[in-house]
Amino acid sequence: MNLPSLLHRAAVLGLLGVLVSIGAAGCSPAADSAPRTAEVRTSAPPSATGSATPAAGTATDVGWVQLMAPMNQQAVKLLTLAAERAAEPRLRAFALRLRSGQEAELDRLRPLLTRMGLPHTDVHAGHDMPGMVTERDLKAARAAEGPAFDRLVVVQIRDHLRQSAQVSRSEITAGGRADARELAAALVTARETSLAELERLPGAVRALG
Repeated sequence: MNLPSLLHRAAVLGLLGVLVSIGAAGCSPAADSAPRTAEVRTSAPPSATGSATPAAGTATDVGWVQLMAPMNQQAVKLLTLAAERAAEPRLRAFALRLRSGQEAELDRLRPLLTRMGLPHTDVHAGHDMPGMVTERDLKAARAAEGPAFDRLVVVQIRDHLRQSAQVSRSEITAGGRADARELAAALVTARETSLAELERLPGAVRALG
């Protein structure tokens, strides 16, 4: 492994340690036959010691915001489909409300990326991650209809809400930036509320097993 790769790896070890300790997974090249596991990557340039700059925050801050933004962006795509196509009216209404909430969070995540000096590009593009709605997931959703579509949406959104809450709890515990920790706390609260609502939807118990 060359020096830049070693430094990049060192920059994210702190975040990886937190995620591993709570049983979370990272990202790996997407493949239909592979489980969702791997590493969380950041694009913030590390210093000679492998730590993030004060403006960018810690490796945990960087990894969290660079994960949460694309997670929300992808969830919004699925929620848009659900708001239009779900067979259950209450699921359509839930998807519409949740989409608005996820978009409002993006309105806070994107300025945070800017304040931290990070690109707005998806550093996880092409990787399959726990809780991330992938292009493969969206393709499956577009092909599904009726109750099958509803079940797919319920499962995918449940996973998204659970995983993003779990990672956000790690940011609250280990993050270095007060603004990032504050936003993470708001996300956790919102997800707990949404999960409770999701589990009360008709057919949710059956879909979630």
